[in-house]
Amino acid sequence: MSSQTGLSGLNAASQNLDVIGNNIANATTVGMKSSRAEFSELVASATGGVTGSSAGIGTQVAAVTQLFTQGNLNVTGRDLDVAINGGGFFQLQTANGTSAYTRDGEFKLDTSGNLVTNTGAKVMGYPTDTKGVPTSTIVQPLQLPTNAPIPALQTSSITAAANLDANAPIASSVTPPTPLSTYGTSMTAYDSQGVPLTVNLYFSKVTPTTAGTDEWAVYDSATSPTVGSLVFDKSGTLTSSTVSTLTLTPAAPSIVPAFPVTLDMSKVTQYGAAFAVTSLTQNGYPPGEMTGLKIGEGGIITATYSNGQSQAAGQLSLADFRNEQGLTPVGAGNWVESRSSGQPIQGSPGQGKFGTLASGSLEESNVDLTAELVNMMTAQRSYQANAQTIKTQDQMVQSMMNLR
Repeated sequence: MSSQTGLSGLNAASQNLDVIGNNIANATTVGMKSSRAEFSELVASATGGVTGSSAGIGTQVAAVTQLFTQGNLNVTGRDLDVAINGGGFFQLQTANGTSAYTRDGEFKLDTSGNLVTNTGAKVMGYPTDTKGVPTSTIVQPLQLPTNAPIPALQTSSITAAANLDANAPIASSVTPPTPLSTYGTSMTAYDSQGVPLTVNLYFSKVTPTTAGTDEWAVYDSATSPTVGSLVFDKSGTLTSSTVSTLTLTPAAPSIVPAFPVTLDMSKVTQYGAAFAVTSLTQNGYPPGEMTGLKIGEGGIITATYSNGQSQAAGQLSLADFRNEQGLTPVGAGNWVESRSSGQPIQGSPGQGKFGTLASGSLEESNVDLTAELVNMMTAQRSYQANAQTIKTQDQMVQSMMNLR
């Protein structure tokens, strides 16, 4: 009996060492969760011994449990490295089309623009519009716009903020008349093909049509008629504006027809200070190639382009389970659901019990290397002690055989 008891201890200690060795081997594996061997006692009555007997006959490994505690976050600075700070798993679609789950956020792009793991599994998420608003509640592989530039956007509005000098004389009242270019500015707009067009704005103080006000005529070129006027009260506040639209005409050989642009001058003032343009913006842009990607705390993937634009390109999704211990590890840092784990609960990072994402970071293994080395020494001593019980039993048997 003692030999069998010692043998069970050897087997259990050996399995414990296997678990500890696996933890130590994966101490630097991203997203790895450590495991521990859990033991239970064997007694004679459990294996058909005398009823009521409590004689111990050894031990066995009852379970190998995974410890899903949070690992430390390591800042890498790489845009497609991402860690989950809190609960949840990244959702994956493996090569055979099945679902898997991981805490390893070492993501990359393949030749088709798919966001993938090191093993080629596709990372799942929600499609969004360019503002980051999800357009579907069904998770699907994330494919990012790496193969084609974003198209140009034709300018449709211009907003100007400036101060016109209240001390300026009426242009026609001085000799020679104040040149139109004295109070002028310019900017670049874009047609529907992304071709840049220069937009000029000139301001000239004129005789007011209403007493007690100052009035400025607005021109879009030195030779064209006015495009409107701006009227200011005695406090320098804009009270009336007839400037509403400009017509931009692309130069030959462009086939783009002339198009209107809304002109907003509600932020123009007239104070006793030098003429200054504080802001001049328009909403058009030329085509652009993707130059980078960023992942936000909420999982929104934002693509940046060579034309200075940024657009959302999707949102990472997370999954969680009622019983994480029921997940089945399948290698490569992945788990799959089982009957014990239950079905995945899906959602967006930062919502409910799901953690937020840390872009440019990775979750380190939660293995405590110091503790594992201590556990290894303890397991080794246990192995030696169980071997000693077998050796002692053998010596006792040998003594009995030597009796005469």
